[in-house]
Amino acid sequence: MSTILRQHAEEQFAEELSELKKNETNKVPAQWQMSPQSVVTYLLGGKLKNGFTITPKYIGSKRLMEIAVSTLTTDRALLLYGLPGTAKSWVSEHLAAAISGDSAMIVQGTSGTGEEAIRYGWNYAKLLAEGPSESALVKTPVMRAMKEGKIARIEELTRINADVQDTLITILSEKTLPVPELNIEVQAVRGFNIIATANNRDKGVNELSSALKRRFNTVILPLPDTIEEEMDIVQRRVESYGKVMELPAEKPALEEIKRVVTVFRELRGGVTLDGKTKLKVPSGSLSTAEAISVMNSGLSMAGYFGDGRLTASDIAAGLLGAIVKDPVQDKIIWQEYLETVVKGRDNWKDVYRACRELM
Repeated sequence: MSTILRQHAEEQFAEELSELKKNETNKVPAQWQMSPQSVVTYLLGGKLKNGFTITPKYIGSKRLMEIAVSTLTTDRALLLYGLPGTAKSWVSEHLAAAISGDSAMIVQGTSGTGEEAIRYGWNYAKLLAEGPSESALVKTPVMRAMKEGKIARIEELTRINADVQDTLITILSEKTLPVPELNIEVQAVRGFNIIATANNRDKGVNELSSALKRRFNTVILPLPDTIEEEMDIVQRRVESYGKVMELPAEKPALEEIKRVVTVFRELRGGVTLDGKTKLKVPSGSLSTAEAISVMNSGLSMAGYFGDGRLTASDIAAGLLGAIVKDPVQDKIIWQEYLETVVKGRDNWKDVYRACRELM
């Protein structure tokens, strides 16, 4: 078992990527590891002709994944857009792993991200000693991706200040990165492209300029359509987490996953699943990613402070933390939901008691 806390996708799924390459029958674009069709199979899962099974990385619309992959075969960059927790970063990582065999060329967007994180920086010790030179240049993931013909990833693009965002315009339009201090430019090799992720829900969002938006093809990743689809996503990710962390706990029962997903879907949608009771919506996003986090923390509680079997008391604290972001308004909303919905449900008495004990 690897001691690495979180392996890159190309390391974790190396066997699947290898099998896809060995069984390739379609045309492979320049610098790609496999064909666009194989990339979609890697994302959505399937069985190869030799009987090898590819596990699904994304559960959702095949057409959306086809659009995303086909975009990267053109000179347009890809923007994965959606609410927090809709697997934008997950899809971005796996796309880069399948296409370039390298998902680590990444810029993490924050309010403090500067131009030097996207374009290039300088080794100031060398700069002072030698003056501007190529050896003093610090190559960013974007510059390296341009030189090597690979995919660069920019996470949370809308968290980066607008003037820094626009440094991408020349890179995306001209496929060059000028270095005026050295009177040179880096020209992108075929295979280079950028996958960016963005959302418009969280605080601290900076809108993209119209000029930058035109350089991207936008694919909006939706929340899971059905409760079954969302349960499947949560179950797969939680089981994967349990294996990596070697938790001394049993696999969570589907019933516990269903209850957590039901709570999230109802509060997120502002109505119970049967459509009979309208509910107030909390301030948090209540995404699938947060449901996964609630289940993971519950597994840890069950494994280390319980008998290894996941119970309502193990997930209660996670539910409270995910739902009550505003200690005043969200707490009232959560209390009302417990009293009007959870309390009266058959087989949910343990959830009600466990959650009330923490209020």
